[in-house]
Amino acid sequence: MTTTTGRTTKAVLFHGLGGPEVLTVEEVALPDPGPGEVLVRVEAIGLNRAEALFRAGTYYYPATLPGSRIGYEAAGVVEAVGAGVTAYAPGDPVMAAANFEFGTHGVHAERVVLPEEYLVARPEGVDAVTAAAVWLTYSTAYGGMVLTGGLGAGDHVVITGASSGVGTAAIQTALRVGAVPVATTRGEDKRKRLLELGAAHVIVTEPTGAAAAADATGTGHLAEEVRRLTGGAGADLVFDAIGGPGFARLGDALRPGGTAVLYGWLDPRPVALSMNWPQTVHSYANGALVRTAEGRRRVAGFIGAGLRDGSLAPVIAETFDGLERIADAHRLMESDAHLGKIVVRVGG
Repeated sequence: MTTTTGRTTKAVLFHGLGGPEVLTVEEVALPDPGPGEVLVRVEAIGLNRAEALFRAGTYYYPATLPGSRIGYEAAGVVEAVGAGVTAYAPGDPVMAAANFEFGTHGVHAERVVLPEEYLVARPEGVDAVTAAAVWLTYSTAYGGMVLTGGLGAGDHVVITGASSGVGTAAIQTALRVGAVPVATTRGEDKRKRLLELGAAHVIVTEPTGAAAAADATGTGHLAEEVRRLTGGAGADLVFDAIGGPGFARLGDALRPGGTAVLYGWLDPRPVALSMNWPQTVHSYANGALVRTAEGRRRVAGFIGAGLRDGSLAPVIAETFDGLERIADAHRLMESDAHLGKIVVRVGG
């Protein structure tokens, strides 16, 4: 049982639904860790699209208002442990495992108390900013594409929203298993950077100007472009964060018997399915993987090995200093002007 010590810590809260302006930094009670719990001093937090959806009221579970916590991803150092904790000791570097409801256990704070199963060890030698950018993105990419979608060497995979944190992690994950990543992005401005990151091909889905007139790679022609790039065969896998009516066009791009994995619902409209049968369609929720000790072990092994050999290296779009910059960080995330992960360094 946790006990309240009278100590407080700063945490990000929101009391009503809306845009980045609803986020506030407030002093909240900081209890001692109870049995099975760990007190962590947070050094850096990573932002995810899920948090923007959560504070706007469009996530798959609602916030409990007023005073909801927020945040799936953080890296820090253990300060104290409760009775019965054997996996961690004070001084250990750790990361949040993103296997909790963040309205209650949100880790965007200077210090947090979490059950030990909500943590994973930080890979050896990895700094806090890097660690705050790796767990959720790579666990989603690995769990969705490899464990669920069966992606293997030589397979072509279409990755939507490829400039996001998960998208850039998906490109690297595909390359690590020997697959061929085909990235999609809405505008021409990110094509060069995605190619530099290792995408074999980039399809711009919302071209403008002369490109729009020619539109060889536009949204309406995505399937044709994928087939051209794959010698007429179609992709083996699509990995989609968007859903909505456009999901059908992704299904059109698959080879017969291919697989589509939907891991996000950025388009809230009903998901449409392709008539390009047969194909296998999976929905993917990362929490189902990382809630189990075996799932966390497999993900940690994949991420740790990739960081050590350099095949996985998180793309960090921008780093903000201080929790007080949290609204600015959310504004950048919602602008879609960035490429990769947004991180906030935390003091305290």
